[in-house]
Amino acid sequence: MHLEGRGLRFCSPSRSVIHTCSGCKNVLISARLCIPDVDECRTMPDACRGDMRCVNQNGGYLCLPRNLYNQPYRPDPIVPEPVYPDPSGGFSDSFVPSPPRSVEPSYPRVISTAQCILGYTLAEDGTCNDIDECETNSHHCNPTQVCINTAGGYTCSCTEGYWLLGGQCQDIDECRYGYCQQLCANVPGSYSCSCNPGFILNPDSRTCQDVDECADEPCSHGCLNTYGSYMCNCDEGFELASDGTTCIDLDECSFSEFLCQYRCINIPGSYSCICPPGYYIYEDGRSCEDVNECDTGNNTCTTAQVCFNFQGSYTCLNPLQCNPPYVEVSDNQCMCSAENPACRDKPFTILYRHMDMSSGRSVPADIFQMQATTRYPGAFYIFQIKSGNDGREFYMRVQWDNIPLKSPTAGLLGSQMFTDC
Repeated sequence: MHLEGRGLRFCSPSRSVIHTCSGCKNVLISARLCIPDVDECRTMPDACRGDMRCVNQNGGYLCLPRNLYNQPYRPDPIVPEPVYPDPSGGFSDSFVPSPPRSVEPSYPRVISTAQCILGYTLAEDGTCNDIDECETNSHHCNPTQVCINTAGGYTCSCTEGYWLLGGQCQDIDECRYGYCQQLCANVPGSYSCSCNPGFILNPDSRTCQDVDECADEPCSHGCLNTYGSYMCNCDEGFELASDGTTCIDLDECSFSEFLCQYRCINIPGSYSCICPPGYYIYEDGRSCEDVNECDTGNNTCTTAQVCFNFQGSYTCLNPLQCNPPYVEVSDNQCMCSAENPACRDKPFTILYRHMDMSSGRSVPADIFQMQATTRYPGAFYIFQIKSGNDGREFYMRVQWDNIPLKSPTAGLLGSQMFTDC
């Protein structure tokens, strides 16, 4: 029999067995009184926070981690029903309840016939072993994905070099992200790095290192290694050929006709100046200086002759011989005395001078000087070239028109001075 009043429910036993109240969760106060339980998990919003699950209990509730629900099922122990005295004769004040029993916590129970949670299988020894869905091919990964077994399940993933887009594994273009230092070629699932000419790939297969091409001696002369390349250079007197590696000789003589005073001879890497016979190269390596054969003794003149050096050679002069009525007064002068009647219409003195003139000298230039004598005061003097000036190369100073010497010329130039008294 059930008696209800003011939220309380009285339970009366039937025959000799007392049943707990049905139709509600309850807290046992005495052998005959039940108080309805409040389900806080339903009535209280956010009773538990975070990764905790609310579990209602008689007279309260618990917050338990959600992973506790993955624990395997354990059947409740069988607890013997308590036995009460027969109440047909009324309730006795001397009622003694049976000894208290242990109370099991009211954690949630998963009523199932299976002994292991999903993703595990029961072994012969009663333990739960993980099911390898990848090995048993019981997974649902698409053909572009890779199955990876996990504890109690599996994961569908992509191999290296791919990523998951729209449920499909798509190739990653690594070249877009600068994986390579220089050149990059994308291939399915990977990439390949290479280097520009003049570089080699480092062991990391990503960066490039400069190649020292000069180690292989590609240049005929000098080599200068640069970043990614090299440069050939040539010794002085050479220039780089069109192939960029060999050196060819420069013909310095073709650059200017003024490199050498006489003649320029090209030699590999340089040039050389030479002089005609009778000359030698001066200290500057370009100019020609006359060899004075008279000073060096390299001549063929006799002891009776006088060696006269001139530009490029020499000549042997015989002793001066004065023709009558002239008499020799020095080694280069003949004189005709005024007291001698034969000298009346002749020059008073004849002076012999030997001079050499080099070609290319600037004009006008003074070659020699004639000076009037003071022997005859008040005399009138006339200077003129008497002979030897067939080419009209020589003039007195009073003449300003000058014709330069064009070639070496040997000749006898006669000049005289007339005195009108």
